[in-house]
Amino acid sequence: MSKLRVGLVFGGSSTEHEVSVTSATTILKGLDPARYTAVLIGIDHDGRWNVAESQHQLLPEAVFTSPEASVTFPSLGAGLELREPSQGSNVLSAPLDVIFPIVHGRGGEDGTLQGVLELAGIPYVGAGVTDAALCMDKILSKRVLRDAGLPVVPSLEVTRQELLRGCDSFLDAIEQEFGYPVFVKPSNTGSSVGISKAGTRAELEQGLRVAARYHTHVLAEPALAVREIECAVLGGHEPEASVLGEIIASGEFYDYEAKYVADDTELVIPAKLASEQADELRALALTAFGALKCWGMARVDFFVERESGRIWLNELNTHPGFTDGSMYPLLWEASGIALPNLLDRLIELALERSRVQKALETRFKS
Repeated sequence: MSKLRVGLVFGGSSTEHEVSVTSATTILKGLDPARYTAVLIGIDHDGRWNVAESQHQLLPEAVFTSPEASVTFPSLGAGLELREPSQGSNVLSAPLDVIFPIVHGRGGEDGTLQGVLELAGIPYVGAGVTDAALCMDKILSKRVLRDAGLPVVPSLEVTRQELLRGCDSFLDAIEQEFGYPVFVKPSNTGSSVGISKAGTRAELEQGLRVAARYHTHVLAEPALAVREIECAVLGGHEPEASVLGEIIASGEFYDYEAKYVADDTELVIPAKLASEQADELRALALTAFGALKCWGMARVDFFVERESGRIWLNELNTHPGFTDGSMYPLLWEASGIALPNLLDRLIELALERSRVQKALETRFKS
């Protein structure tokens, strides 16, 4: 049986570029070389695509500094002629069987990259266009989840244009609805980029201005006294939920620094919860996964109020990190699925979705 050629697409021009490179390194090391030929496709900060075949034994971060030729979207499916190094070095030597996109943030997990891969006709791991776009947009995903009857964290939303005209009325609404403290978030970023916690009106106004630098829509939520619980979901038509994990952040909240820089953030797996509450959280995770029409994988993030035990659904992340300290692979490892097997499952799900889509009618016959 011939090996599958897996294109590992990483990097990107978002604020999460470096996280993506680290995730890609973990995935590359986890792919079984007996089953897969890995092809590294790095997108640099300026949006240029660079390719390196795996026989060069490059790690993802080296792709951006190696003298590789650029690769275009149609070539991903069609393959490219192999040139001599003097003519521009190695481009794709053969077509790719599947793409594993691990581009975090805008341009990677918001449906745009998925749309390109759909048009190129290449199977790819993880969320499709619709579920990627919905889950990346915190405001839209909240509306869908509320419609499904799920306990979503309450919020108030405002546009960047409205803030430019003056934010006093929005500040008044937040103070009346939630009081302090509150969290302020851009609607469409990941890894807690642009998120701040405000305890005063001045901090709130500053937080809104910061969030509006990253997206055209901003939301505010009450800062509840909660435990942060996460669940990993894997699958397609019959998804499964992992054991639960708890994040005990080193700082005031689980921001970018706590996720990727600080070494004193604690991940507790499995989370210390009553079995009935753990079952409820896992059931809610599966319901949310289905409500947003997710496929492949998602990390579902919950808040559990410390005093009352009340559960709130925070958000779904369809492109969770795959760094050494990322919850998604750690939760599945604790559930009995090691990283190489997890990657096998994700690739199989990508190929399954592609088979289903190709079986659909594309011509209408009256």
